[in-house]
Amino acid sequence: MNSIYKLLEVKKKTLLLVAGLVWGFAGFRVFTLGNIDVVSNKANWILVLSISVIIFYLFFNFIFRKMMINHTKRIISHELEKRCVFAFFDKKSYIIMGFMMFFGIGIRSLGIFNPIYLGSFYIGLGGALFSAGMFFLINYFNFENTKLKYNI
Repeated sequence: MNSIYKLLEVKKKTLLLVAGLVWGFAGFRVFTLGNIDVVSNKANWILVLSISVIIFYLFFNFIFRKMMINHTKRIISHELEKRCVFAFFDKKSYIIMGFMMFFGIGIRSLGIFNPIYLGSFYIGLGGALFSAGMFFLINYFNFENTKLKYNI
């Protein structure tokens, strides 16, 4: 068991890379699902963009940006230089992610919302998640500046 854990250990900087790739990929996938709904239903792009921009703004500024900053601080400030590759999230965030996936898949499969509105929501949500992933990558590439920025 100990040898498996050693294989999964990565440096703090690498955790930021993993977080950026995971969040970026997840955001891209959610965005793509939304785009498929919107394009296949021939939606009004002005309406779609309006809804998507509002959703992006709300989720990025009030949820994902704060989570990205908190996770970056937590990763950088940890006393161990190497941690498990899955430590880019804490338990609470894994639970939140699980609920978001469960409800997202459930709502989508039930078909209770118009695909245009659901697609617009997914475009905004996916864009916000992707953007947070890109900020993790920026923190990875500017690791020394990131440590200084958060006074760690």
